Amino acid sequence: MQKETRHLETATFAGGCFWCVESDFEKHDGVIEAISGYTGGHKGNPTYEEVSSGLSGHLEAVQVRYDPRITSYEKLLDIFWKHVDPTDKGGQFVDRGSQYRTAIFFHNDEQKTSAHSSKLALSKSGRFDKPIATEILPLKEFYPAEPYHQKYYKKNPLRYKFYRANSGRDQFFKKVWRDADNGISVTGHSCPRYVNR
Repeated sequence: MQKETRHLETATFAGGCFWCVESDFEKHDGVIEAISGYTGGHKGNPTYEEVSSGLSGHLEAVQVRYDPRITSYEKLLDIFWKHVDPTDKGGQFVDRGSQYRTAIFFHNDEQKTSAHSSKLALSKSGRFDKPIATEILPLKEFYPAEPYHQKYYKKNPLRYKFYRANSGRDQFFKKVWRDADNGISVTGHSCPRYVNR
């Protein structure tokens, strides 16, 4: 008897430091893996140094592989919106520069439609005083980051926790989404309780 093959789907998000974005997604049921990497630029196979310089045009991003029988793209959008400052055009929290700006990279028309709908819903929610700056762009090429960046929060827990605690990300989350644990959803779909560890 053959083992059942998982029919996984892929979503790609840029939300500043990919260590944090990877960690936030991997805590969610149905996410099989999150891969840190680079996308949206003009140079093939960029290195971390090239992306960090801002000259390659790439953003730090995370590619999420998920099981649609357990979670949905809309729920992933909720996670994304609730772990970034979508009004910041110049980066995210302590990480400044275009390589740290937020973006949703869609893989197909269905994702494109869902991303635009969720952005519109967030804009109308009154949650933020400033306009939503997050771009919605077609995914062209995704380059996995160097091995030492993958699962950084697991490989280097002390350094990761120190960085995260001082980044301003969790403080922002608690201030803006203090009611997020009651299942409030940006996209109108029910969503699970969020736990910051």
